[in-house]
Amino acid sequence: MTSVGKMDTLAFKYAIYDNCNSLHTNAYDEAITTPTEESVRRAMAIQLIINRELGSAKTENFIQGSFAIEELTDLVEEAVLAEFDRITERGGVLGAMERMYQRNKIQEESLYYEHQKHTGELPLIGVNTFLNKNGSPTVLPAEVIRSTKEEKEQQIQNLQAFWKRNEAKSEMSLKRLKEAAINNSNLFAELMETVKYCSLGQITNALYEVGGQYRRSM
Repeated sequence: MTSVGKMDTLAFKYAIYDNCNSLHTNAYDEAITTPTEESVRRAMAIQLIINRELGSAKTENFIQGSFAIEELTDLVEEAVLAEFDRITERGGVLGAMERMYQRNKIQEESLYYEHQKHTGELPLIGVNTFLNKNGSPTVLPAEVIRSTKEEKEQQIQNLQAFWKRNEAKSEMSLKRLKEAAINNSNLFAELMETVKYCSLGQITNALYEVGGQYRRSM
């Protein structure tokens, strides 16, 4: 039996893959003081994540020729090839992009993942299971700090003063920016000069005029 302390998740995985059959996680602050609740929870979370999320400890000799690796490899390969086929059916990468396939797919998968996370179908240590007394860091967000009315008004005045101060130079700067975009020049280098005289809104609208604005078709 081997006991390994003061290790992170990656080191734990190495130990498990090398057939270590017993692991102990020390709290990161116990060498200098009595461990705090936060450090103990983190130490426990390392083992919980390995056991309940990764699942690699459930199979003996996980990376040493086990059926699990072969099965996972086959599943990933099958999923990747199936995705390639779906993209090919839509005319390749460019054809799929024109149909917004990739963007829609990412949004659908993100929604599916978030739904499972919030319903608990996909257990995540410290997020929707094994929560501390303060609740989930995602389901129960921390206090949102918002600007006061005075702060908003001040920012608007600052922006208007910025426009007025650079009125003589902003138009020419935006013109050079649009020309750089049309000619496929280095936009970043031009932007470094444009931001000296133009606001983010002015720059965004100028680039919209050249390249168009994204609109999702419903």
